[in-house]
Order: sequence, then C-alpha cells, then structure tokens
Amino acid sequence: MATAFTLRLGASPATTLSCPMAGRTLLQRWHADNEVGADWLMTSLSTSPLMVSLVEAASSLPVFLLSLAAGALADVVDRRRLLLFTQCWMLIAAAGLGFLTVAGLTTPWGLLGFTFLLNIGTALNGPAWQAIVPELVANDKIPSAVALNSVGFNIARSVGPAVGGLIVARFGSGTVFLLNAASFLAIIVLLARWRRTSRKSVLPAERVLGAMRAGIRYVRYAITVRHVFVRTALFICLQVLFGGCWQSWPDRALGWPRQAMAFS
Repeated sequence: MATAFTLRLGASPATTLSCPMAGRTLLQRWHADNEVGADWLMTSLSTSPLMVSLVEAASSLPVFLLSLAAGALADVVDRRRLLLFTQCWMLIAAAGLGFLTVAGLTTPWGLLGFTFLLNIGTALNGPAWQAIVPELVANDKIPSAVALNSVGFNIARSVGPAVGGLIVARFGSGTVFLLNAASFLAIIVLLARWRRTSRKSVLPAERVLGAMRAGIRYVRYAITVRHVFVRTALFICLQVLFGGCWQSWPDRALGWPRQAMAFS
C-alpha cells in the first residue's frame, strides 16, 4: 500500500519508511486470521457451542475491561516503549499458542487463556497506536491518515478471515498462530528503529488514575463525544452477542460441519 505518508527511522531524517499505516494493517489482518484459527481449533477441541462462543468472549472482554486504563496509560508513559511492550506481549502469547497447537498440546481452556492474554495486549496497544498518528504525519495530513487507518482496519477485518480460513484449511490453526506471531515481530523491528521527537511539557506529570478521571469527566460534559460512546457501546455489545450466537448457528440450524463455525 503506497501512500505519501512516511515514518522516520533511525537517527537520519533521510531514512524513511513508506506508509506507516501498513504495519497496523498487517497487524490487523493477521489478528483477524488468528480469530479464525482460534474458532476453528475450538471446534476441533470441544463439541460445546458454549466453548466456541467463549472464544468471542475471551477476545472482547480485555478490550471492555482495559480500554479506559489503556487510554490513560498511552497519555502518561512513552508511547513507543508502551507499543514495544504490547507487541512483545502479543508475540509471546501468539507464539506460545502456535507452538502448543503444532505440538498438539492445546486444550480448550488453554486456548481461551491464550486468546485472553493475546487480547490484553490488543487492548493496551490500541489507544497508544491511535495516538501516534499525529507524530507520523504533518498536521494537514492527519484527517487523511485517520481515514487511511480506518480503511486499513475494515479491509483487514474483511480480507483477514477469508485468508485465515484458507490457511487454516490447508495448514492448520498452528500455522496461523505462528504467522500472527511473525507479524508482531515485524512491527517490533519497525518500532525499535523509530526515533520519536522528544516533546517537553510545561505541565506537571500526570498519573494513570488522574488521567482516567479526567477522561471520564471530559466524556461526561462533551455531549458529542458522549453520543459517539453510547453508539459505539451499543454496537460492540450487539456484535459480541451476535458473534457468540452466530458461531454455533451453521452447525445447529444448517447441519454444516462444525468447522464451518470458524468461517461464520
């Protein structure tokens, strides 16, 4: 994906990497593939629709629980270091699940545990990644960068499951998990080479709890933002409920093979 945006790497301003959003698109695509692999694997490990639905819960619960704290953390600590930490966290979780799956040692509850751990990293990673967009592009390019970010997300969510399904059907879930781990390694290399421009603040240092309270206060009094939050919350709740029920629908209603749940 070629764009006019550049991410400065290393000490030399001349050293640049085209399309800083490509890393996020890669990450989102393989994360979507990972969800397909987890759904498929659970259908092979358990015959219970509840266990298949719990994969969706294990994916969504960390985001629900940690989003506020993650946003505050992204404002308080160095974002580059936070992103390196979350990427390493997800790399370890994805690689651990991949190796256990290839070795045939994954259990239903183990799969749920690794899925939960992986999405803890996703929850902590998201706000910091969104917040670095103004550091990657000029001010007049921020609207286009945000739009590109959204387009990349939707493309990844659409194409990822289809590609993941093909890989799972051909090579198995373990391969998808290991490819997901490799995608984190690529982002870690990119972040390690990125040199942020230091910005000194004249304001006193803020703590995470204080930043969380400030965020809640802002949403409380900003009517437009509050409306966006309400609509987003309703969408996410319906998505999680529908996703959990939909996973068991092909098997129960249509009599399709249980592996069809992974593609539903």
